[in-house]
Parts: sequence; C-alpha cells; structure tokens
Amino acid sequence: MGLGSTAKKLQQIADMAEDVYARLNQLREQVNETRATVDETKARVDDMDHELAEQRALVEALAEKQGIDVEAITAEVHVTDAESTAGDADESTTDA
Repeated sequence: MGLGSTAKKLQQIADMAEDVYARLNQLREQVNETRATVDETKARVDDMDHELAEQRALVEALAEKQGIDVEAITAEVHVTDAESTAGDADESTTDA
C-alpha cells in the first residue's frame, strides 16, 4: 500500500522535473537568440554612429566653406528642442 503511493508520487515528481527541464532549455534558447539579436543590433548601431559622424563632418565642412556658423545653428536647435520638450511637459501636467 505504501509503495504504490510512493511510486506514484515519485513518477509525478519525475514528470514535473522533465517539464521544468524542457522549459529551461526553451528559455536558454530564447536567451541565446536574444543575445544574438542584441549583438546584431549593437553592430548596426555602431555602424550607423560611424556613418553619422562621417556625415556630420562633411556637413560641417560644407557649412564652414559657405561661411555658416555651425555652432550657432546647433545651439539654436538645442534651444528649440528644449522649449518644445518643456511645452510638451506643460501640456501633460495641464491635461492631468
């Protein structure tokens, strides 16, 4: 009588362990896929950063050649962005 219920409980535990093991393997595969995706994305972002730096250097060189003050334009854009962000924040607090 005692051995039958013990064997049944052990079988249930073994079944649960197999399920956990299968889920763990699935999770491991998902983590590996996520790592690969992150690595690919990082490589793309690095490439884009490099290209953007090249483009910025070209634009600055052309602007300088035309007598345009790049720093003044950049500062103006930053001020405009900051004002826009502040305006958006004010609207959000007013709506709430």
